[in-house]
Amino acid sequence: MAEGIIGGMAASAETKIVEAAAARASDDGALEAQEKLRTLESRLEQLGGLMVAYSGGVDSAFLAATAHRVLGSRMLAVLADSASLARRDMEQATAFAQSIGMPLQVVATEELDREEYARNDANRCFHCKDELFQVMEKLGAELGFRNIAYGMNADDTRDFRPGQRAAEQHTVLAPLADAGLTKLEVRALAKAAGYPGWDRPAAPCLSSRVEYGRTVTREVLEQVERGEESLRQLGFRELRVRHHGELARVEIARNELPRALTMEMMDTITLALKQAGFKYVTLDCTGFRSGSMNAVLPAEVLARRGA
Repeated sequence: MAEGIIGGMAASAETKIVEAAAARASDDGALEAQEKLRTLESRLEQLGGLMVAYSGGVDSAFLAATAHRVLGSRMLAVLADSASLARRDMEQATAFAQSIGMPLQVVATEELDREEYARNDANRCFHCKDELFQVMEKLGAELGFRNIAYGMNADDTRDFRPGQRAAEQHTVLAPLADAGLTKLEVRALAKAAGYPGWDRPAAPCLSSRVEYGRTVTREVLEQVERGEESLRQLGFRELRVRHHGELARVEIARNELPRALTMEMMDTITLALKQAGFKYVTLDCTGFRSGSMNAVLPAEVLARRGA
């Protein structure tokens, strides 16, 4: 009995030690993120003025909000409006800017009119960002802004993101990445600042749902948007409707999958996607994962990362 009590006491003490160590690690992480934030603020102040490519996602929203706090009227958030931006995302981005009084200008981009974008190969994101940065450069010349930035974070440098090459060609700044801020740190700082979108799931453009090689058209993007919105209306939060022509491949976060895997819900999902214009509907048993369309790309393409 005594041995059991002693063993229990030891286990309890060990648990407390582990918990204390975890708390210290959490505190150290928070301190490190705050130090990176101070670095970010200092660099933004040195710029004097800045236009931020703003999509409403947590990275660009945090960068734009921080730039607004540091620079005031010397910054401008620029939101690109096109068929590849879901109306839901447009509304959320506009609402956040209004809630903090951040200067915002909506510009029209015409990436779908570019043949090299519409053909939807592995460089599609490059042509999207190239279009955006050209529009922003023209706007900056008119308004007197010399610097343009976008919301790339430190984690993004390790992912396959052709848009980074466009940023380099247009000398677009990446203040979050330069300060060493990771995605988790950006979310933590956004939460601490009280920004409502701190835990919002990533929301890349609608074109990212279309299988490579399938032409991106306004009709295709509208179909994807209708499908995803119908699933959100059913209560799902993190999802993708992948467009494979007549087939919709539905990805739902694994923690939400049990709700989807009932006969009643599967029938409801199927009906919703058919009403969006798909003939066949399949539920991906692997669940949601970011960038799943990239699985078909050759290894040498993926190895380029941001190139």
